[in-house]
Amino acid sequence: MAETAVRLVPRAERELAKERMRAAVRHATTAFASNRVSALEGLADADATRDHAHRIRRDVIDTLPALLDTWEANARANGIVVHRARTGADAVRVLLDIAAGVGHTPVLVAKGKSMASEEVHCNEALEAAGHTVVETDLGEFIIQLAGEPPSHLIAPAIHKSRHDVAELFTADAGRPIEPDIPVEAAYARARLRQSFLDADIGITGVNFALAETGSICLVENEGNGRMCTSLPKVHVAIMGMERIVPTWADLDVMLSLLARSATGQALSVYTNIISGPRRAGELDGPDEVHVIVLDNGRGAILGSELDDALLCIRCGACLNVCPVYRNIGGHAYASVYSGPIGAVLTPLLRPDDPLARELPEASTLCGACTDVCPVRIPLHDLLLQLRHRDARADAPRGRRLGFGIWSVLWSHPIGYRLSMGAARIGLRAARRAPKVARRLPGWAGAWARTRALPEVRR
Repeated sequence: MAETAVRLVPRAERELAKERMRAAVRHATTAFASNRVSALEGLADADATRDHAHRIRRDVIDTLPALLDTWEANARANGIVVHRARTGADAVRVLLDIAAGVGHTPVLVAKGKSMASEEVHCNEALEAAGHTVVETDLGEFIIQLAGEPPSHLIAPAIHKSRHDVAELFTADAGRPIEPDIPVEAAYARARLRQSFLDADIGITGVNFALAETGSICLVENEGNGRMCTSLPKVHVAIMGMERIVPTWADLDVMLSLLARSATGQALSVYTNIISGPRRAGELDGPDEVHVIVLDNGRGAILGSELDDALLCIRCGACLNVCPVYRNIGGHAYASVYSGPIGAVLTPLLRPDDPLARELPEASTLCGACTDVCPVRIPLHDLLLQLRHRDARADAPRGRRLGFGIWSVLWSHPIGYRLSMGAARIGLRAARRAPKVARRLPGWAGAWARTRALPEVRR
């Protein structure tokens, strides 16, 4: 596919045409955002807790190499096998080696929701090697059937209505499945149950790693994560290297904010703390626990002016309030990480990708994302810094010239008044002939096509 066919604006326009998707995204994000406000009221002082969480995460990023070493030493002492993966390809090689060590082919893999696994495309790699991967999170199972990437950090199938899901389940079952949520959930439960029992390997993500004990923490609402980590003989967790906290007290602060910011719950239904493989005398649990610590560009961000992006705890709150995400959904970002945090993190993880470098433009800079972030990431400031960086590096000559002229005009009162007068004349003309305005070339026509032009005051 030509690059022009997959740039940001064509992708956004494609998604804007999907009315059912947009309605589903707006409905879910509105509910999440409303629930978040109510849930934070359950804290004695939500602002103080968020300030505390910011300090914890900031200290973690400032001391990350030492914290990782401490966690790894304690994890190894617990019997966990730790792998450091510098790139996504390294992480995939580790996964394939673990699968080869099972002793037979193909291997059946039961997967819990993991954005890090999506980041390194582990499903594709395992399937290319002849193995079978079953997504056991309901949302991930839906998008696996659809052959699509996730559309939201915590709700991968947020863009699907119950009617969309019924169509997918009907095709999978070979019989009609009603577009009724309890019926659909019952089908998925029955369909996935045997996968837990037969799986050779369970793969999950990691919400937090606990340095003082070498443990990992996994939070979820469906119980599938607990099944993936206790029934298969081998458990593999893929962890972004920044997903660490020093102490139990720090973990308590993070858990008090994560679910509240994500779905509006006081706490997720299941909070799993895993400190190693099954011990002698224990009835369940894996024989092996592997944790793949993923760098994949994170190390290059550390110590930079943009490393606040690594504070993220993947709650998705910024997506739920972003006017851009709420209209174009997650797939327009062409990244596993969408919304404001994706627009910051993706170009940092993929600095040489011109499509990733466009993403900071997918923002109104309204600041809503910064207002809701539970760990106080200054997202709109980071978006501006990325815009400035890329404008210096690779903005078209015409764009640089246009903004240069604008800067000169607005540096002087007479230039400001002249430019505003010209804009007023142009807007009045566009209001009188909106069809003509919408056919204008470039950004002017695009701006007019997506707005009801206001009456212009003197």
